[in-house]
Amino acid sequence: MDNLSGFAPHFTPGDGGGSAARTSATLAAMQCVACEPDEPRLTDEQIEELHAQVTDWKVVSRESIKRLERSFKFKNFRDALAFTNQVGELAEQEQHHPALLTEYGRVSVSWWTHAVRGLHRNDFIMAARSDELYEHGKAHKG
Repeated sequence: MDNLSGFAPHFTPGDGGGSAARTSATLAAMQCVACEPDEPRLTDEQIEELHAQVTDWKVVSRESIKRLERSFKFKNFRDALAFTNQVGELAEQEQHHPALLTEYGRVSVSWWTHAVRGLHRNDFIMAARSDELYEHGKAHKG
């Protein structure tokens, strides 16, 4: 049973469903939806399916709340800060805000949905969109 029907294409590596990059791009093209406190968190099965589309992210539990976390590497603080600001602008556009830690050469991003105290589809959308920002920035620097 595919509990993600209607909002995320099913992808299993090797099933002919396309590359992870293409599937992640599809997820990144989606828009976040308003999330109410009574909305259910994603099930472990749903998390596993969506996580296959953003494999650079870790699913972790902090304070009994599942979150998506990833660290992005940069050459210096200025580039790290620029990325932090881009993620911040994206968060404001979608009204979905992460925890951000900016350090010399690194930005750590953590997405979860406060309203449901766990993971929601929005978190995976924002993770994929954060990945796109990072890849876009690398392309312009390299």
